[in-house]
Amino acid sequence: MDIFELIGVAVGLLYLYLEYKANIWLWPVGVIMPIVYIYIFYENKFYADMGIYIYYFFASIYGWYVWTRSTKQADRDKIAHTPYKYITKLIALFAVIFVVIAFILVRFTDSPVPYGDSFTTTLSILAMWMLAHKYIEQWWLWIAVNVASTGLYFWKGLYPTALLFIVYSIIPFFGYFKWKKMMVEQELADKALGYNDY
Repeated sequence: MDIFELIGVAVGLLYLYLEYKANIWLWPVGVIMPIVYIYIFYENKFYADMGIYIYYFFASIYGWYVWTRSTKQADRDKIAHTPYKYITKLIALFAVIFVVIAFILVRFTDSPVPYGDSFTTTLSILAMWMLAHKYIEQWWLWIAVNVASTGLYFWKGLYPTALLFIVYSIIPFFGYFKWKKMMVEQELADKALGYNDY
């Protein structure tokens, strides 16, 4: 059992807890976690997953910026539904990124699971962007990513990581309803203050 994998699991659980709480400290943890998993996935030839953790590193910096750029605490805490205008664009973007990553993996690497790797990587890219903007539907994307990843990691023999992803597959359900409750509370608070956004 690799010590780096155990460290990655511990940091990953902390990250998930902070995400569940919509706590801004998830982003500093999100900067640390990718460093561990870049090494793990490189050693196990999960190249797209390795690439996604490079993306996570920079996306965590971006998410940290987005969550802190407002001077008003109330604006920082806003959770919202994904705007309809983004849905078609996100689906089209998924298709394009999936095809590009799958092509690269098939053509230029010895990845044993190029299409599964491409699927989880592409969906993770979109989910991370949605998380940075506090769109509640990001939780559903993470469920799909985590269920697929669990199977891939068990198949590859990354058992601690696979067990972590079983937890990752369950927690998003609770995370969604937690964020939903927080969103309703925000809406009620806004109405009480006389805002007319809802």
